Amino acid sequence: MEYLFTLAREGPGNGTITSMAEPFAQPLAAAQSEVAELLSDLIRIDTTNTGDTATSAGERAAAEWMACKLADVGIDSEIHESEPGRASLVARIEGADRSRPALLVHGHLDVVPADPGEWSVHPFSGEERDGYIWGRGAVDMKDMDAMVLALVRDWARTGVQPPRDIVLAYVADEEAGGKLGARWLVDEHPDLFEGCTEAISEVGGFSITVRDDLRLYLVQTAEKGLAWMRLTASGKPGHGSFVHDDNAVTRLCQAVARLGSARLPTVLTPPMRQFLDAVSDAYGIEIDPDQPEEALARLGSISRMIGAALRNTANPTMVDAGYKANVIPGTASATVDGRFLYGQQEEFERQLAGLIGEGIQREWIVHDQAVETTFDGPLVDQMVAALKAEDDGARPVPFTMSGGTDAKSFERLGMRCFGFSPLRLPADLDFASLFHGIDERVPVESLQFGIRVLDRFLRNA
Repeated sequence: MEYLFTLAREGPGNGTITSMAEPFAQPLAAAQSEVAELLSDLIRIDTTNTGDTATSAGERAAAEWMACKLADVGIDSEIHESEPGRASLVARIEGADRSRPALLVHGHLDVVPADPGEWSVHPFSGEERDGYIWGRGAVDMKDMDAMVLALVRDWARTGVQPPRDIVLAYVADEEAGGKLGARWLVDEHPDLFEGCTEAISEVGGFSITVRDDLRLYLVQTAEKGLAWMRLTASGKPGHGSFVHDDNAVTRLCQAVARLGSARLPTVLTPPMRQFLDAVSDAYGIEIDPDQPEEALARLGSISRMIGAALRNTANPTMVDAGYKANVIPGTASATVDGRFLYGQQEEFERQLAGLIGEGIQREWIVHDQAVETTFDGPLVDQMVAALKAEDDGARPVPFTMSGGTDAKSFERLGMRCFGFSPLRLPADLDFASLFHGIDERVPVESLQFGIRVLDRFLRNA
């Protein structure tokens, strides 16, 4: 099902359009003022994605809320559903030069589940406390959704026009691989992204404090491939009291233990070599390319995310076997979260085969490509310039993200994809733990910083 949201455009009082190439005429006061409220309201829409449409919720409500917020300032949008309730929104903001390629700015509306009993605040309260907005999605990734929304609303009110078309996409199902969101849009409605050659989205542009006058800003130029798999072992069922040499549970657990304890070899991809060079220079240390984790420890908690981008990984996450204490089951299964580096898919499958061993069936639950681009070109130049304009201690560097995003889908349309969701973070904030973590939260000042950077960037991108 498809829906069009439209409203008469509200422009500046004299009806003129301000070119984005002109000097900054707008202080972004409205955008910076409302971004926290927009994020809180969006968090309050529970968009939990369980991986099953029957138990997922809220994506339709969030898309309609987004459509109304855009329509309030005269921006038309369309809502497309892959399945009832699994809704994604797309809008196109016309640029001053329609002959130029368009830029896609995309974000997802869904979030992973959250148990209120584990949180200091209710995860869907959107509470503002101690200078932070708290709630599921505050970091992943309703913060970016709200920053972009606040910014384009400000532009529409003040008559600002970007230099080229900007396509906004707020999509469903990213947390389950994007099959019902970005991938469905790419397959079924590629025309919505006509002319888009570049894209920005989540998990990039955030700061790591080296010292008071130096912060590394990590721009995502690559992400690992996705290989969620189910392992199934078969054996002879029987009575739990008997001696039993053909036990499916035992065979499965041995394979799971080998996977979970394996440390696969280090592979330095181009973006991670650049990142390690930047760390070496910033901290004044030598980095052993065979043991880079020793140096990464200086980065604090973010080192876990960065370290995972130095090798292929396979982590067991779920095990299912049996139905009674005294019955040996005929089958046992486990779910494994596998991730492989760009150019490493075949090697990763060889690594898996060696670890899993004989007698175990493997099937993919979700399998998707790794994505990588280079840290160069006019778009990157504008990212660097925008960050440095708002933080004279900024040093932008590329990195590979250990997880995955909807870039896997949009890259299929030939786009260069980057993670650029700019946030200047407090030096003592354990940012990495907030992704899918308890007490997820983002500083209001970081949101306002992000709006200023995105404004500078998109004015010249």
